[in-house]
Amino acid sequence: MSSIDRTIERPATPPANPRTRRWRADEIARMVSAGILRDDEPFELIAGELVARMQKGARHELIRNELVLNWADRRPPHIKFAEEAPLRLGPHDEPEPDIILFPSSLKVNEVRGDSVLLVVEIADSSLSYDLRIKAPHYASFGVRETWVIDAKTLLTTVLLNPGPEGYADSREVPASDLLTPTACPELAIRLADLDLG
Repeated sequence: MSSIDRTIERPATPPANPRTRRWRADEIARMVSAGILRDDEPFELIAGELVARMQKGARHELIRNELVLNWADRRPPHIKFAEEAPLRLGPHDEPEPDIILFPSSLKVNEVRGDSVLLVVEIADSSLSYDLRIKAPHYASFGVRETWVIDAKTLLTTVLLNPGPEGYADSREVPASDLLTPTACPELAIRLADLDLG
């Protein structure tokens, strides 16, 4: 083996305890400002890690758009909503739910876990991740209500009563049944009534 070959040898096994670094939301914002990361890159900050967001299919986008249009037509003045807005849960956590509802007294960048009224995740390829990872994470930060909508079937898992280990209450609501946001009953909806073509 030449001396050049010896200089590029790799260890047979990785280090026993590699150190990882937890990123903070303000650091990510600075990296975007500096051009290190692009603002349109599909990632979100979960527990200090940059997690790639899964590709969204056409049905996912259609459901989100129709739900937002429906709510926009009926939105009461005390409620605002936003699509794919960063939700600052803590210094190391800034997921981007598909839709959030929040009090109209707040600007979208002021919304936190204890002030968001409803988080909606629409899942096609990410159903398991949204239910097993993101939903308990939302609960640990006091998000009072989360809906996870299965884009294929429109079956919605409604999660209530958050705690450190997840949501205490969970129920599945078929598309034909009325879904009613706890903090905003004026926006009750049957997903089967959406114009999904």
